[in-house]
Amino acid sequence: MSRLKLSYFDFNGGRGEVARLAMSLGGVPFEDHRIPVADWPSVRNRTPFHAVPLLEVDGEVITQSNAINRFVGKLANLYPDDPLQAARCDEVMDAVEDVVTRVVATFGIEDESEKRAARETLVEGPMRLYLEKLQEMLVARGGSYFADDRLTVADLKVYVWIRSLRSGILDHVPPDLTDRVAPRLVEHCDRLSGHPGIVAYYDTH
Repeated sequence: MSRLKLSYFDFNGGRGEVARLAMSLGGVPFEDHRIPVADWPSVRNRTPFHAVPLLEVDGEVITQSNAINRFVGKLANLYPDDPLQAARCDEVMDAVEDVVTRVVATFGIEDESEKRAARETLVEGPMRLYLEKLQEMLVARGGSYFADDRLTVADLKVYVWIRSLRSGILDHVPPDLTDRVAPRLVEHCDRLSGHPGIVAYYDTH
């Protein structure tokens, strides 16, 4: 098996968490390289696109979180073989990435009132829209999983995002937003939170 090293920030959640979970659930050995946030300025310029996560595969660097998710998803048997189911999986991961990118763009806003206004606009616009549409997709596909009638990296991608939203970690984003707008995504999140492999992962992290 290839030697894998995943580099991402030293916290749970964010763009690197899906790959960590997928490899842990699939029993795929990897080096979990966690970068202290305080060290990021000295590390940033040494990354290909000045961003993480990065996955090293026998020393070759792979960038872009969803590309990494697809790769490790295949290794962990958490990515569909059927082309249509794979497209559904990709669609969901890319949708989450779209909305997360909009939120991340507000991190650099220093003026607190400006940040509040930007995030309130996101809450009432794109975030609400994406929550509603992802819920519709989940229900249309049976209500339990987003693709292939089983757990895939698409489910993990949504899970990590919803878990973050409900944690209250984002200023000016109500932690009950998902509960009010997309209760079926809350059910999905709660169900995954009880998955034995996910419970075991967070027990050790």
